[in-house]
Amino acid sequence: MQTKSRMNVYFDPALLKKIDALATRRNVSKSAVVEAAVASFLSADASERLEAALTRRMDKLGRQIDGLDEDLAILGETVSLFIRFWLTVTPPLTEAAQVSARAKGAERFDGFLQSLGRRLATGDRFLKELSRDIDSLRNEDDVDASETNGDQT
Repeated sequence: MQTKSRMNVYFDPALLKKIDALATRRNVSKSAVVEAAVASFLSADASERLEAALTRRMDKLGRQIDGLDEDLAILGETVSLFIRFWLTVTPPLTEAAQVSARAKGAERFDGFLQSLGRRLATGDRFLKELSRDIDSLRNEDDVDASETNGDQT
């Protein structure tokens, strides 16, 4: 028969409630729950599990950063194309017309900011919408290709 030593420890009441709930669910003693937790904490493979968990989290963060890089590249291209188009089609204004154009531009910009605020509040972002549009176009192309291949046979 193995002898166990007694040890008195103090727990935060919230932690003690969690230990009690786990012991009840598993139908074991609180001592068994605490003993298993301490053994897991002190075991050599605990550091390996922690490293594996950190590696998974870092991999996920890396994939998220890759997605952000792609989104940023799309936004950069979008803005540069818009600026090029705007500069190409917008004629220069005379001095007299610039005052009213600035006033109208400020009014339109306020409207743009309000529209942007509403769109950001809904959570529907341009890049998500763009991704959905591209996916639906790809699906349509796949359907068209399969219909074309079906006609040839």
